[in-house]
Amino acid sequence: MKNSLNLFDLSGRSAIVTGASSGLGVYFAEALAEAGADLVICARRE
Repeated sequence: MKNSLNLFDLSGRSAIVTGASSGLGVYFAEALAEAGADLVICARRE
């Protein structure tokens, strides 16, 4: 059984987040990064 602390461990994984300049995209990008994922973020604004 997996430890609940490792349930969202994304170390060694990659994620693409679109719309990462505001709103939900920012929150998803932050959560994925905190879980250890490598990110590619795309947005129309900085």
